[in-house]
Amino acid sequence: MRLRQLMTTNVRTCQPDTPLVEVARIMDEVNCGFVPVVEGGRPVGTITDRDIVVRAVAMAKDIRTVKARECMSSPVITATPDTDAHEAADIMAEKQIRRLCVVEGGRLVGVVALGDLATERIHTDEAGEALSAISEPSQPDAH
Repeated sequence: MRLRQLMTTNVRTCQPDTPLVEVARIMDEVNCGFVPVVEGGRPVGTITDRDIVVRAVAMAKDIRTVKARECMSSPVITATPDTDAHEAADIMAEKQIRRLCVVEGGRLVGVVALGDLATERIHTDEAGEALSAISEPSQPDAH
């Protein structure tokens, strides 16, 4: 199965200069914890609800003035719509990420989440293995 069959295509995005309060509103509106940051349709970063908390709120930054670029994760890990779902699960496990931006011609065309892979019976074991790898600390003794 290819990612084009599993990916979400109506993805809400933000710009690098979008204030974090607006990014949080997007997350609330679409009930998600992940927003790709794009410039000219090309992903330049990703921002999660955790990024907002750890990189802004915990540092007592004003989320009305802090911009997405200041809290986003970059570079963006991507795949294409023709990437096999098994390969996507391997990428997610290796990079310890729960979501993968799907690009075509450099432009964002969708997002695949670990849960998308888990909904397909043939990928349940791989999604579980990917989640296990993602959940492991990236540094020994890290919590």
